[in-house]
Amino acid sequence: MGNEYALLEKALQEESPVSIRINPSKQSVPVAGYEKVGWCDTGYYLPERPSFTFDPLFHAGCYYVQEASSMFLEQAVKQYISTPVICLDLCAAPGGKSTHMQSILPDKSLLVSNEVIYSRAVVLKENLMKWGSPYKVVTHNDPKEIGQFTHLFDMIIADLPCSGEGMFRKDPDSRNEWSAANVALCAARQLRIIHDSWESLKPGGLLFYSTCTFNREENEDNIRHIITHLDAEALPVSVNDDWKINGAVGESFPAYRFYPHKIKGEGLFFALLRKPDGKQQTVRYEMKNKQSISPVPSRIKEYLIKTDEFCFGVRQNVIQAIPVVYQDTCQILSSHLRLLSAGVLLGVIKGKDIFPSPALALNTCLHAEAFPSVKLTLEESIRYLQKETLVLPSSIPNGYVVVKYGNTPLGFVKNIGSRANNLFPKEWRIRKTVR
Repeated sequence: MGNEYALLEKALQEESPVSIRINPSKQSVPVAGYEKVGWCDTGYYLPERPSFTFDPLFHAGCYYVQEASSMFLEQAVKQYISTPVICLDLCAAPGGKSTHMQSILPDKSLLVSNEVIYSRAVVLKENLMKWGSPYKVVTHNDPKEIGQFTHLFDMIIADLPCSGEGMFRKDPDSRNEWSAANVALCAARQLRIIHDSWESLKPGGLLFYSTCTFNREENEDNIRHIITHLDAEALPVSVNDDWKINGAVGESFPAYRFYPHKIKGEGLFFALLRKPDGKQQTVRYEMKNKQSISPVPSRIKEYLIKTDEFCFGVRQNVIQAIPVVYQDTCQILSSHLRLLSAGVLLGVIKGKDIFPSPALALNTCLHAEAFPSVKLTLEESIRYLQKETLVLPSSIPNGYVVVKYGNTPLGFVKNIGSRANNLFPKEWRIRKTVR
């Protein structure tokens, strides 16, 4: 980098830019006048950081707060993916790249989002539920367990845990945690993750490799290892010169580096790799831990649009809808992995009652006339998101009601006339009291 170091050091002392990515399936966020992120069609920079916590549209999954550099993945997807795929997001929490994939992958692609740390996997599950796509599976497993699925995935996103040098500005505490030993540890861990999961990628499949760090050990050196030892091919991604993205350091293969003193964003390294072609294996997996699946009450199917695209079932009183085209894949995954969610969680049967799931209200496949609805004011919406009791207009019928902010669903209440019991999940509620 030479004499550019002073510019980088200066940039790391400045305030981080704030950027969001719009959910094109919901499109409720006013973005007129905002500066676009050059490499992302739905990415925007904000002039300042608002209080996202008190914005109902944030909780409804209308947009995701994501660092702009991380949105570059879109360029590689658009240039190399044109038909439906089964995509694995290997280290997916909290969900930035997973929600992005659900917006840009070809229609009816299946996304399997995995996170090995349970507390982070729960957050991942929440964010994907709010984003609203039914074509998703959330798992909580080590990459080695994922690797047992020979040639299942067309593409793997590996946004790997790293030393975080590219986040020094955004997270100053990370500077105190840096050490050369930690860099070496991270580089070795990254290669272990790639090796452990490599068998699950189909021949000719794509690996999207990224870190948020600058050093060669975790970036170019690891890519060179993958090329040399796994016979992978590094692929070019077309970029606009105006984006001021740098290439690989000390290597001839294509890779992409984002430096905070050159671009409006944080540090990022990205490389796209293709697995060598070969004969794809079809493996018959033993179905473990089989659970009986019961038929659903007929009225449940009316909750969704395009019901013929889903298979419905009840397992341990939980009602789910799985895309028909991926029914077998989801059964295999659920038999061998720890699944946190799959498809659309419709509700839970309790006695003679069916409690609709919050995920149903937020899903883009919810039938608009399945439940009565009511629009809330901003203040009422915040009270709902704080899980306070509401009183609805007398014209609203008793029973389960979808509450909305504008035209955007936030969740369910159960109206009993004198009040409406708030069914917003306790673990999702706004805990702050001061805006």
